[in-house]
Amino acid sequence: MKLVLIGGGGVRAPEFVRGALAFTADLDLQEIWMMDIDPSRLEAIAAPCIEIVRQSGQRVSIRQTLDLDEALADAGMIVATIRVGQEKGRVLDERIALELGVLGQETTGPGGLGMAMRSIPALLNIAARAEMLAPQAWIFNFTNPAGMVTQALIDSGYRRVVGICDSANTAQYDVARWLDHPVDAVKTQVFGLNHLSWTRRAMIDGRDVLPALLRDDDFVNDTHLRFFGPAVVQRLGLYLNEYLYYYYFRDVAVQRILAQEEVRGEEVERLSRELYEKLRGQSLEDSLRIYESYKRRRNASYMAYAEHDPDLREIRLNPDADIRPVHVTQAEVGGYAGVALRTGLALKLDHPLRIALNVPNQEAIVGMRPDDVVEVTCTVDGGGIQPVYVGEIPEGPFLLMRQVKYFERLAVRAILERDRALAVEALVAHPLVGSYERASKLVTNYLKAHSDYVGEWR
Repeated sequence: MKLVLIGGGGVRAPEFVRGALAFTADLDLQEIWMMDIDPSRLEAIAAPCIEIVRQSGQRVSIRQTLDLDEALADAGMIVATIRVGQEKGRVLDERIALELGVLGQETTGPGGLGMAMRSIPALLNIAARAEMLAPQAWIFNFTNPAGMVTQALIDSGYRRVVGICDSANTAQYDVARWLDHPVDAVKTQVFGLNHLSWTRRAMIDGRDVLPALLRDDDFVNDTHLRFFGPAVVQRLGLYLNEYLYYYYFRDVAVQRILAQEEVRGEEVERLSRELYEKLRGQSLEDSLRIYESYKRRRNASYMAYAEHDPDLREIRLNPDADIRPVHVTQAEVGGYAGVALRTGLALKLDHPLRIALNVPNQEAIVGMRPDDVVEVTCTVDGGGIQPVYVGEIPEGPFLLMRQVKYFERLAVRAILERDRALAVEALVAHPLVGSYERASKLVTNYLKAHSDYVGEWR
């Protein structure tokens, strides 16, 4: 099989390649094509990818290309993880929001709109070319904001597309790790939207183990649930996606982000620039060592400002310099690679899988429209992807979910129609904005800042 990574010059590519190698035999994987529009980044990041394959001893070819059509031709599986405007675009998204006193985060609220303005047109082009060149291939979209991008693709008539996110199945992994069970032995029920989801069940051998775990302070404090604190977790009685922190603690989040010397986008921009500079001219073995050091530092500082304990916050911002890579089994492949590859394998081999994905709701969540793209537990097999029936959900999450989905639908329409007024209406509807004056300024500033990518709007 030909596996294609669109955005192959991105910093997550080596982890994707490492994960893909665990599926080589089952997927009959022969080639991993890395496609990007930035030749210098692609060449630099390909080095640790090639070294990972070399150390594995597997006969898988790493192919690099700047040509989208060459990458897509006869692809068996397509993973899209692009960042239009690179890290600079992310910084602008975050800073423009913060300057107007609202959350600056790349996928949540106004930052999500700014990113979607750039991401959606690019993904529509990729999907159109894929339909021509690899009509049987599924597109696994990890390009953020993943839910909105997938909604735009579905609304535009593309059907062999699914949104993936590494945070959607965190509850399953945390419960399995804590109780020392295989991941697939834990059957969770996830509902919500991308970066706005909850888990209310975790079944093992027919018994829901989640309520007891949510009352266990040790479990809460050993997971990202500590961002919310045991009292909030127990009050809600749900496992919370980490991005809900930006809604349930929005004032604290804005204050702590503003108190940092760098916003997250600026930190990632700096770390990524240093990585690419260090990779150039290095041997394959050294390139992998450099990459592992970068990965540890970036992962350690992720959402560090959400830690209640200042000492823990400081520790996470100053991690140890290096770790050595290890080869992983299929069950150990995490992140977006694990979601995409496990789902792709289930589709190819007709091997039943239960996993949370971003797909049209159909009838899964009562009160949501059938064509609303939601983040929900699905069953996957050779017949396709089917959302699991969830039924009614608690009123608090339901109202927040409906409000954010209303924003997403308006935002997608605004981007597809290039309609400034609709974009303003979308941000007014978002619970983190809620103001015509502020929304109008945000839209104006985003259109100006990203004019090279979004073109003229009416």
